[in-house]
Amino acid sequence: MDWSAVTAEDLVDALREVDWSTPPRPVPEFFSRFTVPRSYSKWTSRLKCNLYYYRTNYFILIMFILGMGFLWKPVAILAAFMTGLSIAFLNDSFAVTFNEKVTRTVRQFSPHLAAKMRPPITPVLRGRPSSKRSIHICGRPRWVFVLFFAAVSCILWLTSCSLLTVLWALLIALFATVLHASFRTPNLKARLNTFREEFRAVWRNYSEL
Repeated sequence: MDWSAVTAEDLVDALREVDWSTPPRPVPEFFSRFTVPRSYSKWTSRLKCNLYYYRTNYFILIMFILGMGFLWKPVAILAAFMTGLSIAFLNDSFAVTFNEKVTRTVRQFSPHLAAKMRPPITPVLRGRPSSKRSIHICGRPRWVFVLFFAAVSCILWLTSCSLLTVLWALLIALFATVLHASFRTPNLKARLNTFREEFRAVWRNYSEL
């Protein structure tokens, strides 16, 4: 896959639509081989490839650094958790999986309430469901939960009086992520994985015709 042709918007869309339930890559693989990119185009291609392939590892790394920055402040740790949850809700697969698990749990206690938590019926166009359906969580649009958890996290950050600390921790986490993604040499698994994802995207577009 030619990552030099992938824009930042394409990468963000891919990270939003990809399945995040897969476990992180093994630690030995994550820290196995590092080389300096030979050119700017090689660096941008490597950065995009590693950000996509090691997405779960980078998410755990960022949450770990934020957690270590507030090890002695439980309120700040809760704020970091709420922030990570609000970001995770932006991913389609995470939001759908979260909604299914919550609905299934509620159904065991109150089937009537679980029925109200179902998403609205997807409109049917030309005999098949519309591909551009909105994601719902517990019967509400996804953005309601994203804004709610983001607002709660902001309140907790203000309560813990650790805004400056979280900015430094976030900058360190982002710097570590970009540094690793810049120097980690993409292995054969990463290349095969990107080719597989590219085939799935092409097949999905073909099936929608």
